[in-house]
Amino acid sequence: MLQAIGLTSTSRHDSPPLVDDLTFEARPGTVTALLGEQGSGKTTALRLMLELEPGRGVTYFRGRPLHRIPYPGREVGVLLGDVPGNPARTVRNQLRMLCAAAGVPASRADTMLEVVGAAGLRDQRLGSLSLGMERRVALAAALVADPCTLLLDEPGAGLSPRERGWLHGLLRGHASLGGAVLFTTDDAKEAARSADRVVSIAAGRLVADQDAAEFARTRLRPRVAVRTPHAARLADVLGREARAAHRAVEIVEESGSRLSVYGSNCAEVGEAAFRHGVLVHRLADETGDAGAPTAPLPHARPESGSPPPSGPVPASEAVPGAAETSVEVPGEGAGRAAAGAADAEVGGRPRQARSQRPVSAVRRVGGPLRPLRYELLRVFGTATPVLTAALVVAVSAFTTLVLARAGHTPQNRLLAAWPELLPLPPAALGAGLLGALAFGEEYRYPALAADRGTVPRRMGLLTVKLGVAAALALLLGALAVTADAAALALVFDSGPLRTPAEWLAPAASWAGLLIGCSWAGVLASGVFRSATAGLAAVLAVPVAVVPLVRRALEGSSAYPMTGLGPRLRGLAWVQWPPEADRLLLGALRVMAQPVGTALVLSLMVLLCAYGFTGLRSRVRW
Repeated sequence: MLQAIGLTSTSRHDSPPLVDDLTFEARPGTVTALLGEQGSGKTTALRLMLELEPGRGVTYFRGRPLHRIPYPGREVGVLLGDVPGNPARTVRNQLRMLCAAAGVPASRADTMLEVVGAAGLRDQRLGSLSLGMERRVALAAALVADPCTLLLDEPGAGLSPRERGWLHGLLRGHASLGGAVLFTTDDAKEAARSADRVVSIAAGRLVADQDAAEFARTRLRPRVAVRTPHAARLADVLGREARAAHRAVEIVEESGSRLSVYGSNCAEVGEAAFRHGVLVHRLADETGDAGAPTAPLPHARPESGSPPPSGPVPASEAVPGAAETSVEVPGEGAGRAAAGAADAEVGGRPRQARSQRPVSAVRRVGGPLRPLRYELLRVFGTATPVLTAALVVAVSAFTTLVLARAGHTPQNRLLAAWPELLPLPPAALGAGLLGALAFGEEYRYPALAADRGTVPRRMGLLTVKLGVAAALALLLGALAVTADAAALALVFDSGPLRTPAEWLAPAASWAGLLIGCSWAGVLASGVFRSATAGLAAVLAVPVAVVPLVRRALEGSSAYPMTGLGPRLRGLAWVQWPPEADRLLLGALRVMAQPVGTALVLSLMVLLCAYGFTGLRSRVRW
């Protein structure tokens, strides 16, 4: 059960709060509509429930607030706005990434695409989807973890009547299995037709909390919808007959050929039109357009109380929207949902659902590989790594050729394509960019939060991001050095290259620079929540931090460090071979350089800032 208690948003600029002391509940096994006009605070109320908006009050999901739930995605499925995904990512990759984040098998992505009728969109990019298809994919993303509760903001916005009928049938199927569904709408007719319970709000305050039948009876006015080419004539006829019979009838001209008649019924309107020879194309009794059956024309009117004809209705007599809502949901999973919805309905209203949702049949995939699956799908789901590597290799090879032609450049800097004028070589900048995208893309297209909010900071996720960023940085550095050497050999016939007498220390220095830049990008983008800020932090290390460190390290040490390797070997529990002393001393020598010291200090500061700002949530992998 979902219980919202005292939700109140923070007022701004001395204006009243958008949501003011709102309390209601959405019970399991029912579909609840949160009804209100535009600007009444519906979306703000959902954001308060998801703890994405500052304010007061609390929302319990089966007895626990969201921040107390270990895996929010398994408890709450959310749809706010468009699909929170990179437009360049394919639909299948986006859902598989969400499967990895939620800990469910990757095959669940294809299953949910079948359920929502979007199986043919697997290889389409998110940025190319139409509004209707985007809504289907967003609903699949909300359902992929098999959540108990669904929170949907205007799920039918921009959809056709046929698509809305399919959508509400799917929500009804989810509720019939014991789940709780809460969706917002500004259409009272849609709320009466699709929900079991309607919560009405105005100016952020609760107006009414009613069953759908009571809502339709007390808040919606019955009417007769008429379509005729002689709307003005029929309105005059109906008005004259109502005055003659001393009946209160209100006639509203909706458009040139449409009338809405309040205070009458199809039989009276049809007979009046028949008597005066007015051609009528459509008649329908409606209670807030709540899917009422079509009324036949007077010459074929059945007796009062008899069922409507079971045969097909001619196109000229069909009610738009009534016939369109009877659609077959594609996919086996959708068939089960539709069957559950039909089985749950008795006499047009749902039967009492089970109070407890059954145990999910979706197999959970746990373990330390779950965040690794997610990160790999996130990184390689777009062409960004490949394009970055291609650009880095091309710029690095060109820079190397320019430096070799000018001469007087040491071989290590020549292979790294690092002129004195640049703060960092192209490979280090590329590694920093890929690292900055690790969290920068999360905040721009979040997939790990309950919805479009802050990304939960988890130690497992951070460890995996650092590991993947380091691997990408080393791969990028190896490609750049290989391309530089190949370009030199091709153009200058290996003239500038010489066999190095010592290669281990330069290799360790190169690897440390690349990994340090990538880690600085990861941590800075996690702290400042922006890929641009992450890349700026990478550039700030050689531009701002290195000069400060160089000043601090000016002069020679008062005490030599001779024999540090054997002393460290004596302190270790596990004895390493003496040959490893060279590697250790090489790493320490790199860290003692201004660039190495600046990177180490910057990483320590960023790691502390990341822990202080983010590692406070109890949400875990």
